[in-house]
Amino acid sequence: MLNAVITAVKEVAKQEIMPRYLQQVSRHCKSDGSFCTEADIAVQEALLRKLQKIYPGTIVSEEMSEKQQNDQWSSGDAGLWCIDPIDGTTNFVNGLPYFAVSVALMRHGRSVLGVVYDPIADEMFYAEKGKGAFLNDEKLPIKKYTPTLNGAIASVDLKRLNRKLATAVSTVPPFSSQRNYGACALEWCFTAAGRFDLYLHGGQKLWDYAAGCLILEEAGGHMCGFDLDDFWKEPLWQRSAIAALDPNLFLQWRDWIRISR
Repeated sequence: MLNAVITAVKEVAKQEIMPRYLQQVSRHCKSDGSFCTEADIAVQEALLRKLQKIYPGTIVSEEMSEKQQNDQWSSGDAGLWCIDPIDGTTNFVNGLPYFAVSVALMRHGRSVLGVVYDPIADEMFYAEKGKGAFLNDEKLPIKKYTPTLNGAIASVDLKRLNRKLATAVSTVPPFSSQRNYGACALEWCFTAAGRFDLYLHGGQKLWDYAAGCLILEEAGGHMCGFDLDDFWKEPLWQRSAIAALDPNLFLQWRDWIRISR
């Protein structure tokens, strides 16, 4: 199944995303302020067809209506595909080469298979529950060196943090350097690879974390929410994320964030 999903995602990216990249594409602004383009819809429809042939489960996608998403989630406990056709649509629209296709298979509320593909770099991140995580057949993590907390690189989405925490992160950070590139699925995967040492996000949708969180988990990483140590018990549709690859860094990072909130 994993190989079939990888093949499907690569085919769809080649056929539906890359011919539209750096081109003028029709788009509209959704109620949350994010973009939806003709490419998002084309990828969603292509993935729906291919994934149903691989495993005929229900599907939740970012570009469905909120009612459709809730209905699909409620009926898909035993097997549900969660997809983000283009994670980082704003980057895609503006020609920034940092976006990805994200696909996860979930059972009983947790991911058991995850694939995240960056078609610009041709990097395929993937994992199955209990079988490890990989980047283009190389086992994750890639980077073995672990810095101290004050030497770490953090991926932080500031705009979804409350004012107190955002101010602390901006003015008295415990880390060395901060990045935010605008594609959650890839941020999870970069943390899994060791490109980021720390990760912080104030509120993600299901499709933002479904694949990437499993990939980090299978790479040996650790994650939790603002309030709960079990990340998978955080609120489904607006889940906070505190994460790190190294267990000691994770504990220091988690404790600093919770005190700073």
